[in-house]
Amino acid sequence: MPPKTKTPKNDSASIKKVSSPPKVKTPKPLNPCERFDRLNTLVRDGKIKRAAAKDSIRKLLPLVKQYFLAKGGKSYPRSQWVFPIQGYSKHFIGGKNGEGYVPQGYNYFDGNEHGGHPSHDIFVYDRNQDSIDDNTGKPINTLSMASGIVIAYDPDWKPGSELEGGHYLWVYDPGTNGIFYYAHNSKLFVKPGDIVKPGQRIAWIGRTGKSASEKRSPTHLHITYLKVKPDGSLPPEDLYPDLLKVKALK
Repeated sequence: MPPKTKTPKNDSASIKKVSSPPKVKTPKPLNPCERFDRLNTLVRDGKIKRAAAKDSIRKLLPLVKQYFLAKGGKSYPRSQWVFPIQGYSKHFIGGKNGEGYVPQGYNYFDGNEHGGHPSHDIFVYDRNQDSIDDNTGKPINTLSMASGIVIAYDPDWKPGSELEGGHYLWVYDPGTNGIFYYAHNSKLFVKPGDIVKPGQRIAWIGRTGKSASEKRSPTHLHITYLKVKPDGSLPPEDLYPDLLKVKALK
């Protein structure tokens, strides 16, 4: 009889598996607010021409408004706006009779190199400059003055940076078709795409930003309001009348 041949065992351990190539993850599409954040950074850093930036704003903000409404965003009337620092009021606004507001020389599209001061600085109790309220021993809440949706921020500022705004937030209010700017915060609690309401904590008051971090600068919130125009331009408007009459939260 012929010798029996051994049938080779199907030893799975001895079979080398051909590894499939790793799957390349498709980047998640940016929502309109994240797209605006990227645009704002280009403007801030002087890396986009003014005409192109205005055109992008003109196209993007209607999409931001749609996104705001789709996510359940609700606009609130000016009568429901609140003072932007918890525990503080109009008596802490710098200057007399709103004289801190100087729109001359300002243009949003000049980015970090802009002139003027189309804003109000609201000062807090912080003599030792540790961004902690001297009276309460706690961080001081930056509040959203109106409703809206966050469209730009900077959580990455570090000492030594040339950026003036520090940890800033830009919040678009579809109700008034305007954009709020809150600068020099120590910590941010919201990001692009987040919906905010009047009186909601969005940050802690701080000392971030090139000039605001210097010893000579008292701790304050720098707040600005820009009006959105049909051509994509963003001229400033004075918030002082609103700051005088809005509700202060304890």
